[in-house]
Formats: sequence, structure tokens, C-alpha cells
Amino acid sequence: MENNLQISKETITLVTNCEQECLPIFQKIDAQCEQNSIKVLNSFHKNRINESHFSQTTGYGYNDLGREAIENVFKDIFQCEDALVRNQFISGSHALTVCLFALLRPNDTLLSICGKPYDTLDEVIGLKENASSLQSYGIKYHQIDLLNNDFDYDKITDYLSHNKVKVIEIQRSKGYSTRKSLSLKKLEKVIKLIKKIDKDIIVMVDNCYCEFVSSQEPTSIGADIMVGSLIKNLGGGIAPNGAYIAGRHDLIELCAARLTLPGEGREVGPTLGINKQILQGIYMAPSVVAAALKTAVLTACVLEKLGYEVEPKYTEERIDIVQSIIFKDENKLIEFTRGIQQASAIDSQAIVEPSAMPGYDDKIIMASGSFIQGSSIELSCDGPLREPFIAYMQGSLTYPYGKIGLLTAVERILNN
Repeated sequence: MENNLQISKETITLVTNCEQECLPIFQKIDAQCEQNSIKVLNSFHKNRINESHFSQTTGYGYNDLGREAIENVFKDIFQCEDALVRNQFISGSHALTVCLFALLRPNDTLLSICGKPYDTLDEVIGLKENASSLQSYGIKYHQIDLLNNDFDYDKITDYLSHNKVKVIEIQRSKGYSTRKSLSLKKLEKVIKLIKKIDKDIIVMVDNCYCEFVSSQEPTSIGADIMVGSLIKNLGGGIAPNGAYIAGRHDLIELCAARLTLPGEGREVGPTLGINKQILQGIYMAPSVVAAALKTAVLTACVLEKLGYEVEPKYTEERIDIVQSIIFKDENKLIEFTRGIQQASAIDSQAIVEPSAMPGYDDKIIMASGSFIQGSSIELSCDGPLREPFIAYMQGSLTYPYGKIGLLTAVERILNN
């Protein structure tokens, strides 16, 4: 390792010592992994998953037994009424967009209660002008910022008491922000408050990066509908694309009609041979998420020892797989990201540079030497080039690969 990746003995000693400190936390992660693995296996058994479910459909995709079985598996894992799991979803952001357009109508109000959503939804909502945004269809938008990394319960109560709201959107993961990600405990508390004020409000949760980090998911604690990507946690690094929407049956039917077309909805959509990969992905997902969490914990511990501010700290509760490192130094952000790319299996020779990306206002530096383009569950690191220069690191299909990536990235920031 020293010869090939040029990692010094000092860096190896630092990371190895931190690893020893993290072992009790790793044991808890392994226990959580076992619980979620049992949940997945029970769902496979309940739905009698067999080789016939690996078959593909083409064209319209009528009568796809595997697609139906997959959606039943997701429904059971999420403890909800229904699920829509499709390779026709391009990304998590696409699934969120389909969901929002499915649930909202002209003159309806969309309320975000955790501040501004992720950057890729700016043009979807209309925060940044786009002729196809929600606001262009006469859908109103309002947001309430978090208060000390928690929901502002007083402002939420006041707003809902004086305004009719159709959909409340909650993004659990922090995105490109400095706030903390939102726990299920906080989520359950705010959902109870919302439903007490108006039981008809649809609570929609962006659950990207959060699946299988805990033993429960938002739909099992009161959320009406939630959305996530298959090139993040639940794809297990195997599903080549796609996303899911899960929750109430009536809402899933609306989403299916928006994804395809009214009158056909979920009955169409060819799987083109992806069923086996989706099933393998969800089967492996608990273990892959555990590897990503261990990598994140170790990263936090090492960077704390080096004097950097991290979020969350290595001893804190994990809500998602994302680890933030606040460098307050543009060069350190760039070098750390280049270290992750250097330790990747794919395109390790590439020198990543900050560049413009669709959906973002700032230049983005991104390391993603992944088998699947943009796969966040594989070891990756990215961040916008803006103060305070935060690296958002996530993923790793196995813990050893995550540790090697961390070693390489730390070596670069110590020597540049």
C-alpha cells in the first residue's frame, strides 16, 4: 500500500489508532445491519422470490411479474401500503419531481419545513426560473427554516393554522448545507404535530442517503410518502439506475400515472433485464450501508484528530451515510477529493477539477470513480466551491475500500 498509493507510515498509524477507537461503534453498526438483513430476507420469503422474477419485459412492459414482486418487497420493507420501483426514474431528483407534480395542482401550496431543498430542485420548484417549474403551473411555495437543527414547531403551527397546505416536503439528509440531517425521532414528532393540525396534509419525505441507517423508515412512523434513489443506499452498488416512491396506495397511483400516463400508470414500463440487479441490490444493501457507515465514522474520527470540524462527529448518531468535513480551505477540499479519486477502482488516474454541473449554481469538485455513473453508495466525495469549503463524503461498497480511500485522501491533505 505504501508503494502503490504512497501512503506514509504516519498516516497509516493515525488511521489504525482511530480504527481501534471506533470498534465499539462498528459493533453497533453490525447489529443494525443484521436487523435490516432479517427484514429484507423476511420480505423475500414472504413474496416467494424465485428465478422467474429475473425475467425481463420489453416494449410496453405488460405483465412483468418480477417488477410486481420487487414493488411488493419494497412495500413490505418500508411497512407501507404500496411502492413504485422503476428503472424509468433517472435519479432521486427525478423521482422527487414526479412525486411533486403528481400530488400538487394549480393553486396548491407546497411547504418545506427544513429550509431550502437540495440544489437540483431549485428549477423544479421555481426558485430558479424555469418555464416547466411547479410555480409556472401556479403552484405556490413557502419554506420554514430549521431552528437550531430542529423543526421550528411554533412557526409550523402558526403557518398551518392560517394557511391551507397540500404537501409538506421534508428532506432528511443535509444536502449541500451546514445543517444536521434529521432523525426519525424529530420526524415523528413533527408529523404528529402536522396531522393534529390538519390530517389531510400530505407529508412527503426525501429519504435519499438514509435507508437502512436505522431500523425504521419514515413510512413506518407516519409519513404519507417517501422517495429515494437506487444508485444510493438501496441499490447496494448493483442496481444500475432507478429510484423508488413508497407510501399510501392512492398517492402511489397518482405517481405512477405521472411517471407513465393516466389510464396505464404502473401497468407499463419495461424492466429490460434489470429485475435481478434490483433484487440483488436490495439484498446486499444492509451490508453495503453498514460499510458506508463504518467508513464515515472512521473518516470523522481521523479528521477530528487532525483538527478539522466534522458533521456528524464520529461518536454522534448517524442519520444518513453522508460525512461532512469543513475544511475552510479551498485547496484542502480539492486535495482531499482528489485523494478519494486516486483510490478509486475506476478512473483512478483522473485529476478531478472543479467544474460547472447541471442543476448547481457553484462549481462542483467531485470524486466518483464508480462502476455506476453518479453512484453515491460507492465511495465518493464532492462539494461546491463556496465558503466554508465542505467536502461531502459518502459510500463505500466495502469497509476496506473505504479505509484505503480515506488513507489516500488524508495523505494528500497532509502533504499539499
